[in-house]
Amino acid sequence: MPPDVTVEFSRIRFVRDGQVILDDIDWTIAKGERWVIVGPNGSGKTSLCRIAGLYNHPSSGSVSILGHRLGRTDIRALRTRLGISSQLLADKIQPGLRASEVVMTGKYATLAACWHDYTDADSAKAIALLSRFHCGGLAHAKFGNLSTGERQRVLLARALFNDPELLILDEPTAGLDLAGRERLVSMLSKVARDELATIVLVTHHVDEIPPNFTHILMISDGKIVAQGALHSTLTSNRLSACFGIDLCVKNEANRWTAWGTGSVS
Repeated sequence: MPPDVTVEFSRIRFVRDGQVILDDIDWTIAKGERWVIVGPNGSGKTSLCRIAGLYNHPSSGSVSILGHRLGRTDIRALRTRLGISSQLLADKIQPGLRASEVVMTGKYATLAACWHDYTDADSAKAIALLSRFHCGGLAHAKFGNLSTGERQRVLLARALFNDPELLILDEPTAGLDLAGRERLVSMLSKVARDELATIVLVTHHVDEIPPNFTHILMISDGKIVAQGALHSTLTSNRLSACFGIDLCVKNEANRWTAWGTGSVS
């Protein structure tokens, strides 16, 4: 795996309970690229993220993350070089943990603060990250008492705790109202601009693609429909093929929109 490649999937197939979730996936992410993954519900987006995030192994094919071949490396150590935010992760976090404790668990890529010791410097870093995402005042609030938008920002702070080399964000805007979504999209745009990490972002909606993202992968029924540079790959024809409905796509002021033209295949 070349040193400038962060993620490399080769002929990936993922089967669960007899169902093919991903089939024949070839995907390479170069260092520093910002990828967005779009596709319908059940298309395999989260499964891609869970393999890239070292939580699932493919049924066949090879995966290399940060130069390490999955199945031939200590994933516990490698996972500390990743930052991950997802609803699956959020559901496993103890609701009684305080927001600052949740952020600090990112240091060891664990889900419980009691498993490791943390320093005053770790606490200060957690509060600084929370403040960066406009929730510093929630440092002592219990995670289970936070709103959906607040939880998403806490998870984003957690994902950045270790200054990760690969940042994976699985539907961070899910469940947010319009104002909450736009605030988070703005924050994600700044993360894409300022962070050194390679970034993968999953969404259902092209209007949630933040500025400063560079590439797109479209997936449907476990197969790649298209992939490549964002502005040349995200077209009406390709998005229509991905979602099975006639769509028009437009980019204006560095934001994307898509709308149906009335015909469903």
